Amino acid sequence: MSSPPRDNNGEAVTVDEAADLLLCDPPSPPSSRGGDMLPVYVEAADDGDAVAPPFSWKKMWQFTGPGLLMSVAFLDPGNIEGDLQAGAIGGYSLLWLMMWATAVGLLIQLLSARLGVATGRHLAELCREEYPYWAGILLWIMTEVALIGADIQEVIGSAIAIRILSHGVLPLWAGVLITACDCFFFLFLENYGVRKIEAVFAVFISMMAVAFAWMFVDAKPSGKELVLGLLIPKLSSKTIQQAVGIVGCVITPYNVFLHSALVQSRNINPKKIGRVKEALKYYSIESSVALLVSFAINLFVTSVFAVGFYGSKQANSVGLANAGEYLQEKYGGGLFPIYYIWGIGLLVAGQSSTISGTYAGQFIMAGFLDLQLQKWLRSLISRSCAIVPTVIVALVFKRSEATLDALNEWLNVLQSMQIPFSLIPLFTLVSKEQIMGVFKIGPALERVVWTVTALVMVINGYGLFSHISTSDRHLIPNTVARFIDNGIQRFEFLGRVVGKAIYELAVKVAPLGSCIDMFEFGREAGENDVELLKRGEGEETVEREMEREVRWRERRGERDWLALEAEMCQRGGQEEATEERR
Repeated sequence: MSSPPRDNNGEAVTVDEAADLLLCDPPSPPSSRGGDMLPVYVEAADDGDAVAPPFSWKKMWQFTGPGLLMSVAFLDPGNIEGDLQAGAIGGYSLLWLMMWATAVGLLIQLLSARLGVATGRHLAELCREEYPYWAGILLWIMTEVALIGADIQEVIGSAIAIRILSHGVLPLWAGVLITACDCFFFLFLENYGVRKIEAVFAVFISMMAVAFAWMFVDAKPSGKELVLGLLIPKLSSKTIQQAVGIVGCVITPYNVFLHSALVQSRNINPKKIGRVKEALKYYSIESSVALLVSFAINLFVTSVFAVGFYGSKQANSVGLANAGEYLQEKYGGGLFPIYYIWGIGLLVAGQSSTISGTYAGQFIMAGFLDLQLQKWLRSLISRSCAIVPTVIVALVFKRSEATLDALNEWLNVLQSMQIPFSLIPLFTLVSKEQIMGVFKIGPALERVVWTVTALVMVINGYGLFSHISTSDRHLIPNTVARFIDNGIQRFEFLGRVVGKAIYELAVKVAPLGSCIDMFEFGREAGENDVELLKRGEGEETVEREMEREVRWRERRGERDWLALEAEMCQRGGQEEATEERR
């Protein structure tokens, strides 16, 4: 007679309780599995395994959790700042973009969950196994850079919230150090299983929803304008940068890696098609609901700042660092001052996202590098990478609100540059049948995801160059500013020099060069000189024309390149004359 099933403490449990324990068993410490990549084989001939069981609310509850941790990346301080700037500068006009960007983010996260469930491995592990060593290291570096950038934003947001709630008693650097302690709280929770962590995140998200909904009710936004903002696409020149920021904030590179690992906290056999289908169904519902809640919270923040600051003098200056003071001036005290409501919401957003980032850092480091480290050491390493530079920033900038806001904007740009290094591996892997088996995405969806990737890259590329061109130069180090300016001024000159070098190489291979060709390569006005040479008016006439152009170009600061051009053309003319005499 077989003994009854028992839990982790050795106590007897019922069959249903044993099934729950098996399904919700927390994952082992994030570590990577070695070995070569093995294709996923499924027993498609077994019809019992190919059919998903019917919907069950009990199963829905058991699968609820990973989407909560994933959705926190849509609510971090970087997103909150993007929301408030979109509302203050664009009013309700960008709500439609926020809605569609969230839908795109949902598609990406569902594909990440699909990859994790169907393969039994997360994205970082698959990248290490599928890509060459150098490519895997490059992807790891880019992902870590994005994670550190996001973590700095989250820590700064938490530190600002702590300063608000302490009424300025605690400086920014003290808030950073307090926030750093959350990794130990995370380690404490992890010892009790992933369900405890998921419960804490459910509380965090509920607190954010209540805080920002309270502000939304106090602001009394226009329902008509809100609905029109959601349904009617509208984009103007003054809101381009905010639109790019919304798209960039919604897609968080580390979150793609995190979600593919979180879905493995449930015991799912990837070889059983029916079980995989069941898991994907519940994860899709859970992720959709979680992102619907996150979209509502983002909408609350945007609406509050649209009501209070759209069209005002403070619209272009409001940011995370000073938003509390502006809100207090606009909406006043009341039963519970909005200043502190904002601080509570911002603190919860920062704390939840820093814990989520710490969790993601463990999976990323273990997956890419196949490191078998203790949990506390992995957490310490991942937290130090963000805390050390953030403390330096806090000590240097202190209460410089404009500089902190500018730093947040540059960190958003930094993360947007890393997006291709997470989306391209994800979409490549979910498109491979040898990786996904029968769960490979179809041709239509494949075209959609690559189109989305191209659009996101174009939008973020535009945002990068737009941000560089419009940023206040006093917020950029002088050496960097001079480098950018000199690069822009000399771009044309470098292009022409490269063109001449290519030409000279071609001449060595096939001696067809002439001074006429030199003028065609090197000068905008070269066509006139070509005509002079063809008419036989000689090199002296050409040199006189060049001297006239030298004087004109000197006024444009192009003396150096013109002298080089004259010397090259003169040398070319002499060589051609020697060839004619021969």
